[in-house]
Amino acid sequence: MKKIGSLVLVMFLFASAVVGQTEAEEREAIAATVQLYFDGMVQRDRNKLDQAFDANARLIGFRGENFTVTPYEQWASGTAQGTPRNPADFDNRLINIEFKGYMASATTELFWPGVYYYDYLTLLKIDGQWKIVHKSWIEEKR
Repeated sequence: MKKIGSLVLVMFLFASAVVGQTEAEEREAIAATVQLYFDGMVQRDRNKLDQAFDANARLIGFRGENFTVTPYEQWASGTAQGTPRNPADFDNRLINIEFKGYMASATTELFWPGVYYYDYLTLLKIDGQWKIVHKSWIEEKR
């Protein structure tokens, strides 16, 4: 009987370690997707933005008092135009990640010259890759 109890305990601990490792790996993959979003904006790199976002994503938020709904294609095309920005001028932070199965949310803060952005990102794991499918955001002028 003691052997069975010990075996169950060992199996439980092993399963816990495997689940913990998988959770850590998923969090790293989600964080990597958010970093592609950050890098794509600062570097004006359309390829990185396309890696981070699903093509059907929507960006919904407030520019000042104005409510805006922007399809991903329109936003990415505008964001990728121009010369890369100086990374030293930007402080982009991933504040929190929550996930369950193939769904995740990430909270970000972006401190840019003259404006702070606060994002709530919704991500889905599509074909094995985490993709941002929705961005809700607000801005505060500084």
